[in-house]
Amino acid sequence: MLHRRLRRTAAQFTILAKLARTPGVPILDLADAMVMERTTLVRAMKPLQREGLVVAEPAEHDSRTYLFSLTEEGEKTFDQAVIAWRAAQDEFEKKFGHGRAKALRAELFSITG
Repeated sequence: MLHRRLRRTAAQFTILAKLARTPGVPILDLADAMVMERTTLVRAMKPLQREGLVVAEPAEHDSRTYLFSLTEEGEKTFDQAVIAWRAAQDEFEKKFGHGRAKALRAELFSITG
């Protein structure tokens, strides 16, 4: 089951990463941080919620606002996904070259930054 969960989209990996760093975040803040439309984010999160990796709980101050966090299973899955992500990055760097990979990352960050 875990292997299936590791086969996620880049957006879903990023969602897990954001929630690992900042648990209890409202959907609008998460959408802003990810530079995504709220509806697109909600669609990407549905499978994560369905599989028990992400949970939404009403905020104490406003029951209409939901705060999103990783579940314990979500944390475990993210930790394993990070290992796979790093291995993929290492393989890319070996094939592409350290200098070229660094330059490409810098260029991509300047576009999204």
